[in-house]
Amino acid sequence: MQDKSVEIFRDAPIPKAVFVNIIPSIISMIMVLVYNLADTFFIGQTKNDYMVAAISLGTPAFLLFMAIGMLFGIGGTSLISRRLGQKREAEARNASSFCFWTSLAVGVAGMLVIWIGNDWIADIVGSSPATADYVKQYLNIIAVGVPFLIISNAFSNIIRAEGHASTAMFGMILGNLVNIILDPVMILGFGWNVAGAAVATVLGNISSAFFYIFHFLRKNSLLSIGIREYKAGDGIAMGIFAIGIPASLNSILLSTSNILVNNLMKQHGDMAVAGLGVAMKVNMIAVMLLIGVGTGIQPLLGYCFGAGNRKRFLSVLRFSVCFAILLSAVMTAVCYFGAGPMVSAFLTEKDAYSLGMQFARVYILSGPVLGILFVMINTIQAMGAALPSLVLSVSRQGLFYIPVLFAFNAVFDTPRMLAMAQPFADYMSTITAFLLFLYAYRKYFAVKGK
Repeated sequence: MQDKSVEIFRDAPIPKAVFVNIIPSIISMIMVLVYNLADTFFIGQTKNDYMVAAISLGTPAFLLFMAIGMLFGIGGTSLISRRLGQKREAEARNASSFCFWTSLAVGVAGMLVIWIGNDWIADIVGSSPATADYVKQYLNIIAVGVPFLIISNAFSNIIRAEGHASTAMFGMILGNLVNIILDPVMILGFGWNVAGAAVATVLGNISSAFFYIFHFLRKNSLLSIGIREYKAGDGIAMGIFAIGIPASLNSILLSTSNILVNNLMKQHGDMAVAGLGVAMKVNMIAVMLLIGVGTGIQPLLGYCFGAGNRKRFLSVLRFSVCFAILLSAVMTAVCYFGAGPMVSAFLTEKDAYSLGMQFARVYILSGPVLGILFVMINTIQAMGAALPSLVLSVSRQGLFYIPVLFAFNAVFDTPRMLAMAQPFADYMSTITAFLLFLYAYRKYFAVKGK
């Protein structure tokens, strides 16, 4: 790690240390947000809401492989930042190489799975006869980019572990800009529609992945992706998976829950599915910014934990929670009062718009607590608290959301109440996250901190 990066982690005033880390992370999340909205927006300009529904239905498969990238990214970041705080640089390089080559192998396997199982995947995600061909076309092309998607998602996190938050940000920006620029060209200019959205996404992921690869090839990093540095033993694979699997489980369960809610919503028609997908995009505006706060502070908290500096750890955490609460309030207001114009940008059919507007305002009800939730999640991960991280990861979109979803469907059987399951689960998750943080802090840190 460069001296300047160490100095920021170790010595910079708390507000500066926090903002130096979270601003690039938030900017990266904004670009991810724009990138996610772009496909749906330009598909919406075709005036075919069945294509909009198809993009929404294909998203869970995409999220699944983003979750795998998160496994290596969050798990690797947690282990690497702690090892750097402990001055164990060789193990940090071993961990980085392990994340690169293992994620590449998993990505190639994932690409083959989508190609072989395209038909049944389309059925599982909730396709109807009107959307199935669009979904299959989208997934077939997206499969090509899966290895690059996993690498870019992993290393947009890992590079931040050594203090290169700006480099991580630029890699994300590059990939997202490529996608955003190519979307209108390929969807509307070439008339490729859903296929155009998929091609633009693949080229964006390739651009991002190669940016990170070149970062290592230029020897500007303490970390490594060299095959000679690859090592799974001595607690490296276990240390990465112990935090990475719980972190990725949340995204895997998010993908699973999206599939479930799409299948339940399908009984209310394709326009309900389209409306739900757009409402999730609107809610993502708040979610992605607040995730940026949480992921931005994780390397800083991990370094403080590895160095045993309890006082600085708590100061960073207090400042981050206050900032997250303020940002949560602002984004809740923006998404609630701006729901109408945002939904209308994606949907043109009257019923789809009406449902999308309704769902968007239901989803953002969890906005006030999302900042606290994501800060707590990343704090627990930064401490390497495997069991609390696992419990929290399976709670939000699994233990809480899925039972509530089916209960609301059985009791109320209305589209609105299906959407209401998410805010309900988010409030339960926030309470759980706070309690798990108290447990993890007392067990993993407080007894040995300064």
